[in-house]
Amino acid sequence: MKIALLHHAALPVTDLERSKAFYREILGLQEVPRAPFPFPGAWFALPGGQRIHLIVSPGQTMRTGKGIDSRDGHIALRVASYRETLEELRAKGYSPEAADELHRIKVDPHSVAGFPQLYLLDPDRNLIEINAEKLDL
Repeated sequence: MKIALLHHAALPVTDLERSKAFYREILGLQEVPRAPFPFPGAWFALPGGQRIHLIVSPGQTMRTGKGIDSRDGHIALRVASYRETLEELRAKGYSPEAADELHRIKVDPHSVAGFPQLYLLDPDRNLIEINAEKLDL
């Protein structure tokens, strides 16, 4: 087997419109046409033809009640500038000190992974890592 790329990651959501707003307005992703599945959902484009699929379906595994835990299942998105991304998230109300857990971010500019990382939750508590090749603070 010779895997060429990660085609998509599928994430369970409960409120499709709320989730679409997060992926569009907070992460800045573009919604793209979706196959006519018999259940609600949305697709968002990433570079290289990769996608994030949001899926609404009864009985999904949800991270209900969970906070940010970088060791939990998550998707990771690479950005060009860690500094600019952090500034943009702060301008949208996200910070390590946010009282609302859904607006809290975990900032790790000197991660043991060897590249700067930050973590946040989507409205359904799906964990998202955002990282950059290098620290540009």
